[in-house]
Amino acid sequence: MYSIGFDIGSSSIKAALVDSESGKKIALVSEPSTEMEMIAINNGWAEQNPDDWWKHICTATKRLISENKIQASSITGIGISYQMHGLVLVDNNGKPLRNSIIWCDSRAVEIGQTAFDALGNEKCSEQLLNSPANFTASKLKWVADNEPDIFRRIYKFMLPGDYIAYKLSDTICSTISGLSEGIFWDFKKNAIADWLLEYYGIETKLIPEIKDTFSVQGKVSATGASESGLAEGTPILYRAGDQPNNALSLNVFEPGEVAATGGTSGVIYAITESLSSEESTRVNNFAHANYDSTTIRIGKLLCINGAGIQYRWLMNNLDVNDYEEMNTLAASVPIGSDGVLIHPFGNGAERMLNNKTLGTRMSDINLNNHTKAHLCRAALEGIAFSFVYGMEIMTSDGIDPTVIRAGNDNLFRSEIFSNTISTLIGQEIEIYNTTGAIGAARACQLHKGDFEAFGKQITEHDYVMSFKPSLEKEVYKSAYQKWKHELEQLLKNN
Repeated sequence: MYSIGFDIGSSSIKAALVDSESGKKIALVSEPSTEMEMIAINNGWAEQNPDDWWKHICTATKRLISENKIQASSITGIGISYQMHGLVLVDNNGKPLRNSIIWCDSRAVEIGQTAFDALGNEKCSEQLLNSPANFTASKLKWVADNEPDIFRRIYKFMLPGDYIAYKLSDTICSTISGLSEGIFWDFKKNAIADWLLEYYGIETKLIPEIKDTFSVQGKVSATGASESGLAEGTPILYRAGDQPNNALSLNVFEPGEVAATGGTSGVIYAITESLSSEESTRVNNFAHANYDSTTIRIGKLLCINGAGIQYRWLMNNLDVNDYEEMNTLAASVPIGSDGVLIHPFGNGAERMLNNKTLGTRMSDINLNNHTKAHLCRAALEGIAFSFVYGMEIMTSDGIDPTVIRAGNDNLFRSEIFSNTISTLIGQEIEIYNTTGAIGAARACQLHKGDFEAFGKQITEHDYVMSFKPSLEKEVYKSAYQKWKHELEQLLKNN
């Protein structure tokens, strides 16, 4: 028997088939073959047609069934991971009223900031654990202000994963974790943030029914079955946003456990049982996948926009063939890059830097002595130093890391990158070869509550290696302090 997991990204849909008993990956597919279209009608806007996600879900599902020569009836559970903070609006027939306003759309920034100031920074931080910022609730307010005809016709709003679950099951529902990522949840009251909705002029009847993250959230309907290729009655047993799901995929559930991602942007996602939000303007706080009224588990999320994109930019602009060659060049240079510094903040405003836009800065380059090898090492170190700086912010917000786990993606494959972080934080970094779709598929078993067996599956099937703190800590520390001093000067002058 099998479980199927979907990961709804903004560039592609990934679908994984795993053995439901052992958790072993059977197959993984991605749709479409080219990157999905992102619609940008105005600067700062980003939209997608939610039915495109559904179309690719159906294609991916049929591929898994056909290519692995299995019966649809042998799939006993569905797990869903999805791009966070998106907004899908449907009418009373369940039809989308407009394109989805997705996570990277920035049209509602001013709306969220105005609400933060009007409602009170302290109240928002204590009860929402965040500023309303550019999250789903603020995007819904934008629709109310700018598209009143559409707003009047809304039957329910949904997050991207909610919409796919609805298309599968004809059941509209969400989760506390999902609603918290949209900034609809009051953690102090442990209920819907009705006061925020009242301020935004949003009626509570627009909110989907709330289901537990690990539960039967619906079953595949006749229509869902005919379109997707799944068997009618197959239960949806799990859904979560991509960052909580990434943490789940790495077996990160308990206070002190940290999940890290080193892709185009970088993410540090740490679990706490505290509702403290001292850094609510720089760190986001959401209900983790295993949050409930009796077990407080908050995922603190810090994003570093200028991460892998910096290394990719270097690769595209240096005379090198690939990342492996860059890593080899970097390894030929000593710790500290012989004084060369790169601050990799060229991918827009950095929330962890109080939304300042610094741009990428390369400094202390000696044209007689330094080479592209020094730039490669300085880039890896600069991105790693950004993670360390972010971890210091997390520590000031109450996080005491006990373990750091990361996916085996581009940056964490680099020994220089991982060793730098491990040494400066003083924690071993465990590397796992997994994906969000595989994690979502495995999570189908968690409605039974056996988290220990779930964790053993990840260790057995996905563990790759560990990076331990180096004995050369003082050299790393000296290089980091120089980099941090330069960053503080940049921040002071901006």
